[in-house]
Amino acid sequence: MNKFITFGILLVWNLGFSQDIAVLKYSGGGDWYANPTSLPNLVKFCNQNIKTKLNPKVNSVDVGSAELFLYPFVHMTGHGNVVFSNNDIENLQNYLNSGGFLHIDDNYGMDEYIRKEIKKLFPNTALVEIPKTHAIFQTPYSFPNGLPKIHEHDNKQPQAYGIFIENRLALLYTFECDLGDGWENQEVHNDPINVREKALKMGANILNYVFSN
Repeated sequence: MNKFITFGILLVWNLGFSQDIAVLKYSGGGDWYANPTSLPNLVKFCNQNIKTKLNPKVNSVDVGSAELFLYPFVHMTGHGNVVFSNNDIENLQNYLNSGGFLHIDDNYGMDEYIRKEIKKLFPNTALVEIPKTHAIFQTPYSFPNGLPKIHEHDNKQPQAYGIFIENRLALLYTFECDLGDGWENQEVHNDPINVREKALKMGANILNYVFSN
């Protein structure tokens, strides 16, 4: 990886000013742009409640772009097909191995496609279910039962899977949960306040983990 890009990551992550996060743009036909109000609302919640200094302007970044390395946290969502090119795979591998964090939130319909791409990313490392004792469920908000259920869909239990790199959670895959839907403007899904609050608090835990590890 280019040393100047590496320096850019360290500079952005350690300054006491606004930190940028982004939505991941990918190919394959899936709607990577789903839930447009999700991340801005999560940023607002975190800045107000856990004293982060996140930039309220959330950008999109192409998975194969060098600009990916400017964002310590990228969020990926959608309902359909996902295809990573060889360049995308190499770029994303370098990003994650360099300290980046990818949160994939299945917005119902992505699962069968994204698992294949994750396998391409980490052919020798399996997704593992994240234990309920992990820090991501502990602070700043307590989720003793693990990932909260935001939308029902198939009425299955929500599950949080991860890929760990040297004991650091680098890739988080939230399944049967729909956190991003819970972050959206209230009128989009008409979720009760307590459901949206659970989603936002869980999102805050994720970002807290990213910027603390």
